Amino acid sequence: MEAFFEGQSGNWGYESLKNFRQISPSVQKHLKLVYLTLCSALVASAAGVYLHILFNVGGIITTLACFVGIIFVMNTPPSENRKRLGYLMAASVLEGASIGPLFEVILDFDPRILVMGFVGTSLGFACFSGAAIVSKRREFLYLGGLLSAGFSILFWLRFASYIFGASASMFNVELYLGLLIFLGYIVFDTQEIIEKAHHGDLDYVKHALTLFTDFVAVLVRILIIMVKNSEKKRENKRKKRS
Repeated sequence: MEAFFEGQSGNWGYESLKNFRQISPSVQKHLKLVYLTLCSALVASAAGVYLHILFNVGGIITTLACFVGIIFVMNTPPSENRKRLGYLMAASVLEGASIGPLFEVILDFDPRILVMGFVGTSLGFACFSGAAIVSKRREFLYLGGLLSAGFSILFWLRFASYIFGASASMFNVELYLGLLIFLGYIVFDTQEIIEKAHHGDLDYVKHALTLFTDFVAVLVRILIIMVKNSEKKRENKRKKRS
């Protein structure tokens, strides 16, 4: 893996993209497990959304239960990966149920937004994660401090909106700033996972959970932005007709 990163000089051409064979076999295997587990978690989350649409189960309880499942994943030793995978899948289903109300609203508004939002998020995730993989080793790890600071700002903005009341401008700042932060986390977390794997940390369940959290955070914000933009277009059309 070290040879792979040292062989790159910031040139992300076709040769660098196809040159993954220079990553050590153990890291290659680890990345495959991480992304396979991530895909499984996304499927489980989709099942959670479907359960909410059928039985209206999503809400505060599923959100809290999701956090409990994440805590179980983080606190169960890696030697019990079967249990941890079960906890991860359960947390993913609960996460899907928790964001189910948003999906339900979008289905009533315009189902095409769900397809376009998921495809756009998947492409963006692949691009940002791929950029972290083909870049120089540790090149994006400096983003950790900046992203933590941005996340703190996001937290205090949300806290201020609870105290002083939310406004449209404040909501837009939180929405777009949050999207930018979590896109940055995709790059940072991917490179951190590779760096940890290089040093022997092959906990693919925890690493998949990290990327799953990033993916869902980006997806939710993209869907909200798309709904807002679509609603504005409809309003403009109505004004022109009237």
